[in-house]
Amino acid sequence: MTFRRTRCPHCKGKLEPGQRIHSSCIDGYAEAEAAKAERKKAKELRAKHRVERAEDRKRRRELEPIGKLEKRAEAAVNSYVRARDHYKRLGCISCDKPWNWDGQWHASHYRSVGAASSVRFNLWNINRACWICNKLYSGRIDAYGPALVRRIGQEKVDWLKAQNKPTRWSREYLERLRAVFARKTRRLLARMA
Repeated sequence: MTFRRTRCPHCKGKLEPGQRIHSSCIDGYAEAEAAKAERKKAKELRAKHRVERAEDRKRRRELEPIGKLEKRAEAAVNSYVRARDHYKRLGCISCDKPWNWDGQWHASHYRSVGAASSVRFNLWNINRACWICNKLYSGRIDAYGPALVRRIGQEKVDWLKAQNKPTRWSREYLERLRAVFARKTRRLLARMA
């Protein structure tokens, strides 16, 4: 048994036996098929451009300097620290401003990034501070130290002080670190909302 088409592919009207398309529909059907082929071609072209753009982004990411990746990773860690300390209702580590102060908050490093790059991303080393202490008074280390001892303990502070080895971070580590802390920050902010 063979399949016989009973409807016109263009107008969907009933066909006479032996017909494949109505004679009045031939031009319209040809135009519709040409338009369909054109849309398919445009779709394939868009898909090709999408793949090319993704490859370009990947190549640009591979050519990005490590310093730029370090700054992005540090920004992600800093935003997590600010959210963490807000969630715990901790104020400025240096001057004890309350946690709900309306000013700008920074993530202040006890050991600076230039002095101790090995603890740049260490969460013991980074705490929330008001912009006045962090920017104007360079972290107020004289008040930061005792507050940090109260917060994390003397052993951990001594360990932070002992870390003096310069560290080079790999590209993969920095990208992974940024992704992990961005995800942790989103989860923490969702919990606070």
